[in-house]
Amino acid sequence: MSVTDPAVAPSWPLAASHARPRGRRQVRGWLLPAVDIAVLALLIPLTGAAWLLGAGYALAALAVLAAQGQHRLRICLRVSDQLPQLAIAAGAPLVVLLPWFSGGALFMLGVWGAVGLLVARAGLYSALRAGYRRRILNEPTLILGTGSLAGEIADMATERPEFGLRPQSLGRADELAKVVAAQGITRVLVCADGGRDADLVAVIRACRPLAADVCVVPRLHELGMALPRASMDELWGVPLIPLRRFGHSRAGALVKRAVDIVLSGLMLVVLGPLLALLAAMVGLSGRGRTFFRQPRVTRAGRTSDVIKLRSVKTEFEVDGDLGRCWAVTADQCTALGRWLRRTHLDELPQLINVLRGEMSLVGPRPERPYYAMRFGREIPRYADRHRIPGGMTGWAQVQGLHGDTSIPDRARFDNQYIEYWSPWWDVVIVARTVAIVIRAVALIGVRPQRRAGGKSTAAPPVPGIGQPASAHHIRITHRYQG
Repeated sequence: MSVTDPAVAPSWPLAASHARPRGRRQVRGWLLPAVDIAVLALLIPLTGAAWLLGAGYALAALAVLAAQGQHRLRICLRVSDQLPQLAIAAGAPLVVLLPWFSGGALFMLGVWGAVGLLVARAGLYSALRAGYRRRILNEPTLILGTGSLAGEIADMATERPEFGLRPQSLGRADELAKVVAAQGITRVLVCADGGRDADLVAVIRACRPLAADVCVVPRLHELGMALPRASMDELWGVPLIPLRRFGHSRAGALVKRAVDIVLSGLMLVVLGPLLALLAAMVGLSGRGRTFFRQPRVTRAGRTSDVIKLRSVKTEFEVDGDLGRCWAVTADQCTALGRWLRRTHLDELPQLINVLRGEMSLVGPRPERPYYAMRFGREIPRYADRHRIPGGMTGWAQVQGLHGDTSIPDRARFDNQYIEYWSPWWDVVIVARTVAIVIRAVALIGVRPQRRAGGKSTAAPPVPGIGQPASAHHIRITHRYQG
């Protein structure tokens, strides 16, 4: 299969599919968690520990195993590679529980927990290898690539049944989702030995929404990489790098949504009086609406009406996308509006969007439909930002990529956030955003000010208003554009 085949990715990237995997894929996903739960549950009667202590230890150990990625069923079933992580998972809960329970009972739980996890994994892996050698449990596998390495990988998978792979054929890259669903594919191996990097990334990202385990054979794989063996995989001496699944899975989406609900709800309670005061000030500052709604593109190309406090004078308001005007000058804003924009407090009502599920607290800042479509055509990887819901703030914004900054740079940071998302990263970004807002309020003061000359930095020409500008050098010159 050629990674240069067309139509690998749609105009709007597929949002992460949360359809439940079926059959063998479902069994593979729950096999290791089920074994670990059974082992940790047996510790309670085995050690005579109190139910509360045993349950707390089991939950903490399972959380550590999940965070380490140890519930992924590896291709290379070698338990020695996982021994340090299993020891950490068995020992880390002791530190948390020690202040509340006696040391002797905890020590026994830790020792038996480590032994139980190790023995259970070793037994499970032995049983799986026996089934693989008889070719009764081998998983349908797609190998993507056109070079000699892809052929070698296919030969290894066929000649070494103990790795549990059964290579399947694939015609065109745009048939990937169809083939995975029709043939019950559980694993995809991507060989990075040919084709342009841009095409390779498109193929890999097309794999991400699928209910299949995806591994990449790294370029220069003969050289050692600064990665722990437990985080990698292997096929007969060839290293494999598994792609992160949690952030693109149903579980990851549920965790992110739970964090959004909790934090946005708390922030609305705490900041509700401030929001009410600002809304009253906007209402008293002149004619027009207190709140302004504007369609923005979020996940998978869908649009949502983003709520902001009105900051533009009534005579300059245009429903929808402000006549495709790229930037708003200072003269078009009210005195209060200029202050709201500089402190970013005009975006506080978007907490309501977050609570309603139309946005996330953290994610790529959504853009208006016209510019989202335009940038998607002109800027590589820009459309990939729409794999998740848009956010009030984002990784790009806390790097200072707002205002007069590069849109390609924003797309790069937004996609980095999507690929490496974690709940802790969301907390860090929210905390940094709060610090930025507090600093802006402290530096600007509470009195609305005008810029020198009464205007913001000049905006580039836009369609219908002067000459069109390339999306690569458009700089957002006002906070109005997010």
